[in-house]
Amino acid sequence: MLKREAILVSFIVVMGLMDCLTTIIGVGYGGAKELNPAMAVIVNSSIGTFAIVKVAATMFIALAYIFARKILMHLSNKNDKTYAYSIKALTFAYVGLIGFLALAVANNLLILIR
Repeated sequence: MLKREAILVSFIVVMGLMDCLTTIIGVGYGGAKELNPAMAVIVNSSIGTFAIVKVAATMFIALAYIFARKILMHLSNKNDKTYAYSIKALTFAYVGLIGFLALAVANNLLILIR
């Protein structure tokens, strides 16, 4: 795996874990609410189950990136425009995901600070 991809995967995992931790602290001790309706049901029923689901989802997304990248690397015609667009789309999607997770963590931290 290239250095850039390792960094993207690491950021996804770190931001996902930080989101999980700040959500647990906020909901458990700070009076915060989970805004995702599906995850709200889980976090309100069991913090442990929420943590497991959140970490598993984060790891699944990181692994999906790794496997998608490996599949693209094994394509025979890397000079094709479709290949270049696919690499750019995959990278853009994961940078967007990291940005979204960063916003979620920042929001959680702001709620905890109040």
